[in-house]
Amino acid sequence: MEQNNRYKLPIVPVVTMFFLFAMISFVTNLAAPIGTIWRNAYEGSNTLGMMGNMMNFLAYLFMGIPAGNMIVRIGYKKTSLIAMIVGIAGLFTQYLSSRWGAGTVLFTMDKFTIHLNFIIYLLGAFICGFSVCMLNTVVNPMLNTLGGGGVRGNQLLQFGSTFNSLSGTLTPLFVGALIGTVTAQTTMGDVTPLLFLAMGVFAVASLIITFVAIPEPHLRRSAEKQEKAAHSPWNFRHTVLGVIGIFIYVGVEVGIPGTLNFYLADSSARGAGLLTNGAAIGGAIAAVYWLLMLVGRSLSSLISGKVSSRVQLLTVSATAIVFVLLAIFIPKEVTVMMPGYSVGQGFSMAHVPVSALFLVLCGLCTSVMWGGIFNLAVEGLGKYTAQASGIFMMMVVGGGVLPLFQQFVADKAGYMTSYWVIIAGLAYLLYYALIGCKNVNTDIPVEE
Repeated sequence: MEQNNRYKLPIVPVVTMFFLFAMISFVTNLAAPIGTIWRNAYEGSNTLGMMGNMMNFLAYLFMGIPAGNMIVRIGYKKTSLIAMIVGIAGLFTQYLSSRWGAGTVLFTMDKFTIHLNFIIYLLGAFICGFSVCMLNTVVNPMLNTLGGGGVRGNQLLQFGSTFNSLSGTLTPLFVGALIGTVTAQTTMGDVTPLLFLAMGVFAVASLIITFVAIPEPHLRRSAEKQEKAAHSPWNFRHTVLGVIGIFIYVGVEVGIPGTLNFYLADSSARGAGLLTNGAAIGGAIAAVYWLLMLVGRSLSSLISGKVSSRVQLLTVSATAIVFVLLAIFIPKEVTVMMPGYSVGQGFSMAHVPVSALFLVLCGLCTSVMWGGIFNLAVEGLGKYTAQASGIFMMMVVGGGVLPLFQQFVADKAGYMTSYWVIIAGLAYLLYYALIGCKNVNTDIPVEE
């Protein structure tokens, strides 16, 4: 402990990691609000509107484990630099979708004519997914390492999570403010300032990381041949069920505000009925959801010493089910005043369906689910914990798959009906907290 107290904190790389922590959320959360542009371009197809989000998260399936292997082989510094270069490439590709291919027809799908610019955008979102997956794998252990481990390392992770949540709060607000009301003239060109801002942050962070020293504990380890373990995380029932839980949780976390944003931005009879500034209002209200996630994480950090992960997951899953059920069954004619923002009018209050309020409150619940599921799923794993972490990173792909399926249901049966997908996901998480998290494989040796 005394040694940790004398440890000199490397301020510049730590601050840089904070910005990268924020960029993970910023780049990830661009996809859903930008989807309102593509949804409108394709005649209100929510499924196509959510395809960018799907491509962003799909990259985790391919990059989750390779990203961890990159850290072992080339270290934190080179992996983070590669991640930022890839991020710039992905953001620039999304920008190109506003300049190229709008008039070039590639193929027809159902009643929709798919243009080249949409494919370019999806490619950019997919490339960005590779970037944020690598950054996710780098930033958490790097902050802990820069803090010297222990209490200080954990404190840096908590500060980093704060930046992550704040960025997630601001992203839909900024996108909504730039779009205002979605019209036939709304294009990707309206949000290019945010794309270039993100590219600029990545470029500056790359320069800083290039010239600062980063501890590389993985590179100092000798390349000893490891004995093949007799078992794996897949041999533990509670871990397998937890892997499924992570897949579902990320989908629930993204699907709740993503669909709400579409619902509020839709000025047709199917939507919330907001005739002006729907995208701005939707973005601002989705921002409140992410802000409440920050509040929930802060509250959880205060009580986690006294309240177990199982009790927290049990409580928030049940509470979220109640909130979503209220949102589904309360008619949209029942309204409440909530904030909106647009570049032209600034902040203003608007009447929105009270369902929006209950869905936003779910942010308090989803905020603690990742930590709760992860802690329960790796309990008792011992030497298999690191391998399980790579599997969990792959399962972040659920943030693309589940919301896409929810939008498919929304297209067929309506926005509020699609939230039964969320109910099903929350019911599984409730089951996991009640029964599925119990380790029934205690006979498997887990010591080194």
